[in-house]
Amino acid sequence: MREVLKHPAPKKAATDDSELRDRVRGIIEDVRARGDVAVREYSERFDGWSPGSFRLSPEEVERIVASVPRQVLDDIRFVQEQVRVFAGHQRESLRDVEVETLPGVRLGHRHVPIDAVGAYVPGGRYPLTASAHMTIVTAKVAGVPRVVAATPPIRGEVPAATVAAMHLAGADEIHLLGGVQAVAAMAAGTESVGSVDLLAGPGNAYVAEAKRQLFGEVGIDLFAGPTEILVIADEHADPFVVAVDLLSQAEHGPDSPAVLITTSRALVVEVVEHVEKLLPGMPTADFAGPAWRDHGEVVVVGSVDEAFELADSYASEHVEVLTERPRLALERMRNYGALFLGEGTCVSYGDKVIGTNHVLPTKGAARYTGGLWVGKYLKTVTYQEVVDSAASARLGEVCGRAARVELFEGHARSGDVRAAKFGGAGLEWADHV
Repeated sequence: MREVLKHPAPKKAATDDSELRDRVRGIIEDVRARGDVAVREYSERFDGWSPGSFRLSPEEVERIVASVPRQVLDDIRFVQEQVRVFAGHQRESLRDVEVETLPGVRLGHRHVPIDAVGAYVPGGRYPLTASAHMTIVTAKVAGVPRVVAATPPIRGEVPAATVAAMHLAGADEIHLLGGVQAVAAMAAGTESVGSVDLLAGPGNAYVAEAKRQLFGEVGIDLFAGPTEILVIADEHADPFVVAVDLLSQAEHGPDSPAVLITTSRALVVEVVEHVEKLLPGMPTADFAGPAWRDHGEVVVVGSVDEAFELADSYASEHVEVLTERPRLALERMRNYGALFLGEGTCVSYGDKVIGTNHVLPTKGAARYTGGLWVGKYLKTVTYQEVVDSAASARLGEVCGRAARVELFEGHARSGDVRAAKFGGAGLEWADHV
């Protein structure tokens, strides 16, 4: 049984984003060509910001951090420790490997940190201080030696708490610089910003498009889309909690999907009533309201198992499980960015305080990838060594035959040489050499 009680608004015809793409491409190419001069022009135009140097000196960082209230700093330290501890356990789970697959044949892999990472921390309406924890702390736990952090000024002011979070997270450079110009400067490099190898962190549509265009030249964490929440609830769930949690993510933006899949029609009635009562009083109702109106969904299903199956088809960024036995989701579900199990947990914990990473896949990408984690900042590289002559001769013979099947004569000859040198095989093609 499946009954849809609230449909999202019909999808509009695909909009032509060519203007956005062209604008982003133009900024990137301009920064690539004119470096710091272009960066400064765009910062003045978009943020009204043109300091003597976009990079903060150690003395400036110290002064800004000292201006942040002690409670804010204590909370930043607490949250960053949660992120650091969990990322540390993730790193410990990744071990280097060396095995002997044949006598004298050693194969291995090592996890090597990326040399330089650019961490973008958004500003604007939502200065995402927590993104500093997620991108910078995790990179440092992975062993990245150089982390360049950038965040925009907010209405001409220095975002002190964000700067403090970047500094305490371990950023090696902090630049008060936002938008495409910041991302382009970190990726391509300018006179004052050394280029990085990977870009991480969320941003608006322009920043997301810039990362998309720069992918390949540098690595990126994820292709970002609107924040998503999907709640699975049974008759034991508290409808007030369900309503609050749905709206907690809807406030990210007017295009943020909020989905409820439940086994209880009675629960739906109460949840919708609570949502309608809560929305008018929310300071972020201008975002949360349209998100719920246009992207909210409610589906009633016949069983919790069916709820898990349906939720898997969404492959949602955040899946909150408010059922009598929430840990069943660990066995039954496969497609999600992150699971939040039971009423004592909520998506906001993951976003802000609990220690797992909040940079997660959206738009169905959870079908094929997880979110940002310590492993994203590591390159798993292999090596091989043959120290047994007989093994090298045997591999050389097989290599010669296998390569010729594919018409790679040069490859075959590399194998032939070793079959001859270590095993006494002939080299017919070398008789004239």
